[in-house]
This record gives sequence, structure tokens and C-alpha cells, in this order.
Amino acid sequence: MQTFDFSPLYRAAVGFDRMADLMDRVAADVAQPTYPPYNIEKTAEDAYRISIAVAGFSPDELSVDVKDGGLHVSAKRAPEAQPRTYLHRGIATRAFERRFALADHVRVSGAVHENGMLHIDLIRETPEALKPRRIEIGVTGPKALEKKTETLHA
Repeated sequence: MQTFDFSPLYRAAVGFDRMADLMDRVAADVAQPTYPPYNIEKTAEDAYRISIAVAGFSPDELSVDVKDGGLHVSAKRAPEAQPRTYLHRGIATRAFERRFALADHVRVSGAVHENGMLHIDLIRETPEALKPRRIEIGVTGPKALEKKTETLHA
């Protein structure tokens, strides 16, 4: 596996130290199993949907949690009341845990279980403090004094 040196980034940018932590976490998750299959789609400019195939699981057996800057989805099948004898078992209902890293200001707006799919809707909400804004440039010196006297006499 290849490692990355982020020191040039730290010299030219401020506040990107979380990126190194995320890269380390992603590198550790490379071995994460591919079960269950899932899709991530962009549904609007600041909205996303994660759809996970959860055939065989009821909503009570699924868990969706947001913690430590990530989305954790897990499932644990309840034991069957009566044991079954399968001639072929192609639908996997084994327990799983899948984690997704969430960007700053992304929150889960809801989750729906329908037709064997778990749909988790996400939305990015940019705080007012981070939205672009115009900064007024102040004037000092003789022009500033003229403006002050004009406003006092008006």
C-alpha cells in the first residue's frame, strides 16, 4: 500500500488536518467486505441518497447511527423460531456493519425501508458563517474624516 505525505498541504492550507485522518481511515477500510451491495447517488445540488440492499431484514433488525463523523449501518438477523431446511440458500441474511464517512455539515435527513432496500437520505447544510459574503472595506485618513463630518451635518 502507498502512503501519502501531507506536509506540503499543511504548509499551504489551514484546517485540512482532518483529511489525513480520513485518508488513514479509508486505507483501513479497504478490507471492508462488499456485502451488502449499495449505491450512493446525488439527488440534488446538496442532497444524497445511500441505498443498501437489505433483502431478508425487517426494519427492526436494522440500525442506522451517526457517530464520530460517520454513518454506521448495521443489521443482525433475529433467530428463527422454527429451523428451516433449505435446498438452496441464495439470499444472504448474515449480520453486517457498513460505515460511511460524512463530510462536514452533512446530516442524515431520514431513512426508509421499502421493497428490500434501505434508503438513507443525506443533506449538506452550509452554515451562514461559511457562505460567501462581501467584506466592506473601511477607509482611513482624510476621506474618512470627510465622511464622518458629512453624516454628522446631515
